[in-house]
Amino acid sequence: MSQSEDNNAYWSANMRLIKISLIIWALVSFGFGIVLRPMLSGISVGGSDLGFWFAQQGSILCFLALIFFYAWRMNALDREHGVEEE
Repeated sequence: MSQSEDNNAYWSANMRLIKISLIIWALVSFGFGIVLRPMLSGISVGGSDLGFWFAQQGSILCFLALIFFYAWRMNALDREHGVEEE
């Protein structure tokens, strides 16, 4: 594979990972916390409804999990394409 094709494959995989992470983050923060909140209001978590929990804590915890997942996956992607840090 040529250098240009390898660069394109690397950035394509990187952008795909970013898009998937942003979709998950938007679904959890905007979708569950705002749009789907009325549907989630009947489910109780820690003394409050699930929609409120997602809006206040769930989206933050999901965002932190996405940060660690992205770092882990990017390290693996860097190793696959030979651009890892020393």
